[in-house]
Amino acid sequence: MPEIYPILLCGGSGTRLWPLSRKSYPKQFADITGGETLFQQSATRLTGTDFAAPTVVTTSDFRFIVVEQLQAVGIDPGTVLIEPEGRDTAPAVLAAALHLAKSAPEGIILVAPSDHAIDDPKAFEKAVSEGCVAAENGQLVTFGITPSRPETGFGYLELPTPPEGPKAVPLKSFVEKPDAARAHAMIESGLHLWNSGIFLFRACDIISAYEATAPQLMEPVRASLDAARPDLGFLRLDPDAYGRAEKISVDYAVMERATNLSVVPFAGEWTDLGGWDAVWRDSGPDGDGVVTKGPATAIDCSNSLLRSENENVELVGLGLEGIVAIAMPDAVLVADKDRAQDVKAVVAKLKDKSATQAEHFPKDHRPWGWFESLVIGSRFQVKRIHVHPGAALSLQSHHHRAEHWVVVEGTAKVTIDDTVTLVSENQSIYIPLGAKHRMENPGKVPMVLIEVQTGTYLGEDDIIRYEDVYLRD
Repeated sequence: MPEIYPILLCGGSGTRLWPLSRKSYPKQFADITGGETLFQQSATRLTGTDFAAPTVVTTSDFRFIVVEQLQAVGIDPGTVLIEPEGRDTAPAVLAAALHLAKSAPEGIILVAPSDHAIDDPKAFEKAVSEGCVAAENGQLVTFGITPSRPETGFGYLELPTPPEGPKAVPLKSFVEKPDAARAHAMIESGLHLWNSGIFLFRACDIISAYEATAPQLMEPVRASLDAARPDLGFLRLDPDAYGRAEKISVDYAVMERATNLSVVPFAGEWTDLGGWDAVWRDSGPDGDGVVTKGPATAIDCSNSLLRSENENVELVGLGLEGIVAIAMPDAVLVADKDRAQDVKAVVAKLKDKSATQAEHFPKDHRPWGWFESLVIGSRFQVKRIHVHPGAALSLQSHHHRAEHWVVVEGTAKVTIDDTVTLVSENQSIYIPLGAKHRMENPGKVPMVLIEVQTGTYLGEDDIIRYEDVYLRD
């Protein structure tokens, strides 16, 4: 198999897995199946002797999470392209293809979402190997999943004849998400596969396809890449040029209009975990059809999913049937499992009422670590702050609040104006209102402290930054 250049698409909001997945921390970064995150699984699947270092396309908000999660599984990204704004998948794929074509114009590119689960990596690798044969002959290759049930939540791929093993065959057409009757008919025909959204092609061939089917994307995306600027090892696409690109998926812009299309059938287990019903199914329900995770207890329940994502919240289901119940520190979802695809409407409703839980995760990830609010009251807030080894927060001050820091793990190096102090476990320090200050972790283990804020305004925007190693505003 020739060397393959993976492109991992790492954006999206994952609203159908709310409240575990939110705009500020979508499902690819969450621990959904246990162990590695979906993003880590996707990257690991595309690593090895046949693969170059992955190119990741993501947003500014996720850039440090991407690197942190890759490093945790021993993977160094080749390039992390930063989109100034989400424009759907067509501009993202084109930007990555143009970038890779500078060094490998005939290199084979494998484009994959970063939030899919594939239980048989070896079978997937075999399917990719079959696809390479077609790609080397100028074909744009997609991968079709052998359907296990009529599914209305996926798009389909129509074949001219029934598939025979993982061999690349011509693709007749793309089919939009069907209604239930149409889905049953397509399954019975034996001519349809689920559309995985995974693509394989040579860089030169996909660029030619864009020029033929979506020429309006070429100028703004190429200009955004030409004017891209390096930023701490990332490559930021130019926002003005990129903002001119049409917001459109690669399916609509290119794949559904191209004529050199092939599909490789894949019979292994695959899911995009596009809803809590899919998580329930993929988690292996017991004899009663029940799945529990975390401190959750099911009593006389059937066909239900109970997950508690907070060790201090015991979730108990009694006599439930066909229910999804998800408990988070700041939100609880209880839904009919058959309505799992409608959870995104819940997020829209919460946004309408300006609920912070709609988009913001209770644990706020930053390049230096993370923090979470433990208690919020009138004129005070208590946070737990986790700082990675060797990491440092910005030198900053606040107009409206003072802070008290108590170190509970590790050692903090604290700067207050012109004074630098080492604060060890069980020691505390006071940060007066208006003082320039910074906390650092000089050690080799994580540093954890409890922060008590007091003042008239406690919002995250009450920060004046003077120095920041992460070059944030």
